[in-house]
Amino acid sequence: MKLPWNDYSGKLSPLKLTVFIALFLPAAWTALAFATSNLGARPLNEAIHQQGLWTIRLILIALAITPLKAILLWQRLILVRRMVGVGAFTYVLLHFSLYVTDQNFNLVTVASEIVKRIYLTIGFIALLGLAALAATSTDRMVRRLGRKWQSLHRLVYLIGLLGLIHYSMQSKLEQWEPTIADGIFVWLMGYRLLAARFAVRGRLGLGWVAALGVGATVLTGLGEALYFNLAFHVDPLRVLSADFSLQTGVRPAAIVFAFSLIVLVAGLARERLAPPPQGSQRGRARFA
Repeated sequence: MKLPWNDYSGKLSPLKLTVFIALFLPAAWTALAFATSNLGARPLNEAIHQQGLWTIRLILIALAITPLKAILLWQRLILVRRMVGVGAFTYVLLHFSLYVTDQNFNLVTVASEIVKRIYLTIGFIALLGLAALAATSTDRMVRRLGRKWQSLHRLVYLIGLLGLIHYSMQSKLEQWEPTIADGIFVWLMGYRLLAARFAVRGRLGLGWVAALGVGATVLTGLGEALYFNLAFHVDPLRVLSADFSLQTGVRPAAIVFAFSLIVLVAGLARERLAPPPQGSQRGRARFA
């Protein structure tokens, strides 16, 4: 039996072991906080929220593995992509199970709420999508599905989008972190679009990575301004001006810019330490 922390050769992978342990930490922290009454006035509701939040984070981390593998020239990073994806499904299942618990295990009420509330409908569709991906994540299913496996698992892009919509609708006024997640998702999808057209030997040039960071930052700021204008009739210029001020705290666009900059600097540092093979011919790679 192949253990989850072993690589394809059956040897212990420190990277896989570290990620495997790390995947348990958010749920363990929530369980400890719940047991010690440190989850606020509505502990079960807060626990539901935290597991859903970690589902979104893990989906974004799973999507980030392909670009980071190429930018950082770290091929072994691909070893943990499937593990993180299954972790995302585990957290969404825990998220849903806690919601069922909050409804006193009344499945009729749960089903009725999912049908009546559009954000719950969207979230449940995303859960079913993650379940399908998790069920086909074994080595046996990869071999059985062949080329169809990669096509099926590209559904993670749609699932990620649905998860972000669910998160934003559920958060209502608290749009700070949902907007950050949206901006990072834009970066991740933008990378794939650019890489499909401009990657050389499977690696997108760092000039494109820099431009992508600027584009994702601008779109994050514009998206936030549009949301507040449509929802609360706030002048978009007021929201955009806040991106250049700390009076309202660090805005989502600044966080997305920082994320983009960190990835770019890490790529530049890695390139200096180990320059990629030279080649002028453009090559297209598969991006999952």
